[in-house]
Amino acid sequence: MAGSISSALLLLLNMAGALLAPSASAPQSLPASADDDGDVDFFFFPFLVRYKSGRVERFVGTDTVPASLEPATGVASKDAVIDAAAGLAVRLYLPSLGNSTRTRSGRGDRLPLVVFYHGGGFVTESAFSPTYQRYLNALASKAGALVVSVDYHLSPEHPLPAAYDDAWAALRWVLGSARSGAEPWLSRRADLTRLLLVGDSAGGNIAHNMAMRAGREGLDGGAAIKGIALLDPYFWGKRPVPSETRDPEDRRLNDRIWSFVCAGRYGADDPVVNPVAMAREEWRRLGCARVLVTVAGLDVLSARGRAYVEELRASGWGGEVRLYETPGENHVYFLLQPDGEKAAKEMDAVVAFINGDRSPGGSKPEGSAKYTNFLGTLAEGQEKNNDKWKSSCE
Repeated sequence: MAGSISSALLLLLNMAGALLAPSASAPQSLPASADDDGDVDFFFFPFLVRYKSGRVERFVGTDTVPASLEPATGVASKDAVIDAAAGLAVRLYLPSLGNSTRTRSGRGDRLPLVVFYHGGGFVTESAFSPTYQRYLNALASKAGALVVSVDYHLSPEHPLPAAYDDAWAALRWVLGSARSGAEPWLSRRADLTRLLLVGDSAGGNIAHNMAMRAGREGLDGGAAIKGIALLDPYFWGKRPVPSETRDPEDRRLNDRIWSFVCAGRYGADDPVVNPVAMAREEWRRLGCARVLVTVAGLDVLSARGRAYVEELRASGWGGEVRLYETPGENHVYFLLQPDGEKAAKEMDAVVAFINGDRSPGGSKPEGSAKYTNFLGTLAEGQEKNNDKWKSSCE
């Protein structure tokens, strides 16, 4: 592999591109401050470095913006603390009534309720970042949905299952607050019969695992998840699925990254990261009625997203599953290029899913992005040298 960029590195560069602020830049080598802390324990290029002293230095996804009223869309946002001692909080987004779907739904002022889990490889980003403020303002406005974005704890300071535990606690808080009146936006505006979980990348992984837990344990008050939307979800596994990279170095590297974010608690074939390996009776416990999975054609994770849809369909699970594929784009491209035509079409597909479009084509756009079965193969990205980075992870 000398003289080439691996698919694993290409994925990480694409993820970083989606998270970088315009003025920021990812490090091309270890920072000078590494000498101050002694040896590097793990360099998760280009997101962070953990030193053997225990200090963690992040390079992307650390910027935040305050909650606000967005003039262009009329979407208001505000923050709420779930557990101050635990450091668990959320950001809520409320669309203006003029943009909501209440007249189409016949439900008065009640809005679809979306619980959103952000991406960032479990190690970076937050519910308060400019990347997700921009994306969720647009989603709340276009879908006419009340959105709750969860600020879960990040690895490696809080390795998995911390993010899963936070995500579950936040989901329970949302439901409890909607019923008790503790959070007025939720109690007055949320339609609990239209509860959806949405997440991108690592957040897609979280959304899936929350639906699995809901299927096993149930939700407070008999609530039910209407659907989950997994946007370029982060799944992995020891054995490659069709069209997935078979390069042994790539696979070892992805295994090491997964072990890093979960501190070795879960193997690469644990169902939390490799649902494709689940028995069919386990798939049938998925606690929702509808699933949307989006993949980008140049994304190394796209093969596993397709396999997820295939296995779910074959399992005998009784719901509806859709695959939306955007050829020629990289991982979470819609965050990096939100104003592009392909991103707009994918947003339309997510909005249609939130609002319960069940037609075979839905609001399927014509052109490069489309609902698809299992057509096409994984496209490889442009290749460059990554030997130095790989060696830093050894």
